[in-house]
Amino acid sequence: MNDKADAKRLDRLLTIKIGNTNLGFGVHERDQLVHAWRAETRVDKTADEYAAFLLACFESVNLAPASIQHAALVSVVPPLTETLREFCRKYLRVEPFIVAAGIQSGIQIRYDDPRALGADRLVVLVAAKARYGAPCVVIDFGTATTFNALDARGDFIGGAIAPGLNMSADALHQFTAKLPRIEIVAPARALGVNTRDALRSGIFFGYLGLTQGIVERIKTEMRAPAARVIATGGMAQTLAPHCAAIEIVDLNLALDGLRILYEMNSGQRKGIL
Repeated sequence: MNDKADAKRLDRLLTIKIGNTNLGFGVHERDQLVHAWRAETRVDKTADEYAAFLLACFESVNLAPASIQHAALVSVVPPLTETLREFCRKYLRVEPFIVAAGIQSGIQIRYDDPRALGADRLVVLVAAKARYGAPCVVIDFGTATTFNALDARGDFIGGAIAPGLNMSADALHQFTAKLPRIEIVAPARALGVNTRDALRSGIFFGYLGLTQGIVERIKTEMRAPAARVIATGGMAQTLAPHCAAIEIVDLNLALDGLRILYEMNSGQRKGIL
């Protein structure tokens, strides 16, 4: 395929990130993310129900569904993988490229079992390497928080996984008789003078310490004190302004990583049905 034909194929690409809490959708024109939307993850929703949401999003920006030529998807929720695959087939008439273990990524995975690295972690690493270079540490603040390290050669050398901020708050409410569920916001001070403020202080400042402590340990073990630290995920904007360890917030890392992986794995494209 010549360069002009390949560029045409990439005029419109839909990227879909399926997380445990939220779904992210992006439309790319060539190498630019031009539209992005989020929705709540609902396993009970059908392809038709997700179509109602997405087609309304398309309409709001005057985007014709037929102009979407390709789709790429990463998922940590297997039932929704099939649901969104059905959406792509039925409403866009495209077969989505699905990120899975063993695909070409440009990153050597130095895990005991390289295939065990979650696809959601791989997509953010691919984008971080392309955008910000290596060495770096990528923190994805989702349902769980993952810390992912690339060394100076751009190899994935390991990381850490912790319960997410909201999961921590929900666990305190669920497993105690009297502690309320709270919204995660930055407290004005550490000394809470009521139960809700004390919970916010403990969870928020405790998580701040967890984040800074893990990043410091990872950098020490990497022997890379100047490694850039990039945050992404739903809670990144809440925590990052208060966390000295975080240098960059990039909420679209996963969508951009999907685009890059789609381009790198051109031989696996399915195209228009």
